Amino acid sequence: MDNDRSELRWGVEQRLEFIEFRLFWEGHVNRSDLMGHFGVSVNQASTDLNRYIGFAPDNMVYDKSARTYVRGPAFMPRFLEPDASRYLAQLRSVADGILDREDSWIADLPPFASAPTPVRGVNPVTLRSVVGAIRRSAAIEVKYQSLSSPEPRWRWIAPHAIGFDGFRWHTRAFCLTDEAFKDFLLSRILEIRGSRESEVPSGHDGDWNTEVTLEIGPHPALSETQARVIALDYGMRGGKAKIKVRRALLYYALRRLGLDTDPGARKPQDQQIVLLNREVVHEDHG
Repeated sequence: MDNDRSELRWGVEQRLEFIEFRLFWEGHVNRSDLMGHFGVSVNQASTDLNRYIGFAPDNMVYDKSARTYVRGPAFMPRFLEPDASRYLAQLRSVADGILDREDSWIADLPPFASAPTPVRGVNPVTLRSVVGAIRRSAAIEVKYQSLSSPEPRWRWIAPHAIGFDGFRWHTRAFCLTDEAFKDFLLSRILEIRGSRESEVPSGHDGDWNTEVTLEIGPHPALSETQARVIALDYGMRGGKAKIKVRRALLYYALRRLGLDTDPGARKPQDQQIVLLNREVVHEDHG
C-alpha cells in the first residue's frame, strides 16, 4: 500500500489523525467510530483503517474477542504528536458548551469541572464589526464606556488585533482621540456607527509587535521538595521556565500569574513562583 503522506487528501489525513488520536488516548478504534464521527460508509471506514495499517503496521492490532482494533505495544505516533493541552482543551470546550460532545474526538469523556468565570457580554454584531475593520484596515466610530468616565463617549478607533487577558476579550486599536495604541474591551463597546479608512499601520504598535520573555522559578523560600513540585507544575528546566508574551499583554500576564505584586506579600506556599528577570519588566514599563 502506498504510504506517502504527501499525496493524502486533507479529509483522508484528518481521519487518519483521528484513528491515531483514539488509539493513543482511548487504546482502541473501530469502523463505527469513523462512521459516526465523519459520516463515511462502512467501506470507506475499512479503507481508512487499512490505510493507517499501511503507514504504521505496528501501531494497532485487531482484537477478535472485542471486535475492535487496539493500540499495539510498539505504538509510535505517525500523524500527530500526542498533546495533553489539546486533549484538555477539547475537554474544557465540551464542558463550557463551546464544542458539542459528538464533535469531540474524545470517545469517553471523563467527569470534568472547572472554576467558573463570569460570562462576558460580547455582542456578536460588535465583534463582527471589529473583526471586519481589522480585515479592511479600517477605523470605526464606537460608543465606548470607560471605567474612568461616568458617561460613554464616541471615539474613532482603528483596531488591528483581538486580545484575551485570561478573563476578558478586547481589541487592540489606535485611538484617534488619545493618539495612542490602547486596549478596548469588546463588552464596553455599546454602539458602532461609522467606518473609514485607517491611516495608522498596525506595524506602528511597538508594544504589540514586541515580545518580552518572562523567566519564572519556584519561590526561594519553598523547601527543596516543594520547589521540585512547582517545577513540575510549570514544566521548568534547570529551575526556571520561560514564557513569551507580547509587551502589550505583559500587565495581564503578570496579573494572571500573580507576579504583579511583591512576592513577599503572600506566603511562599501561596505565591509559589517568582519572576527571576524582573529587570526586563522594569525596562519595558519604566
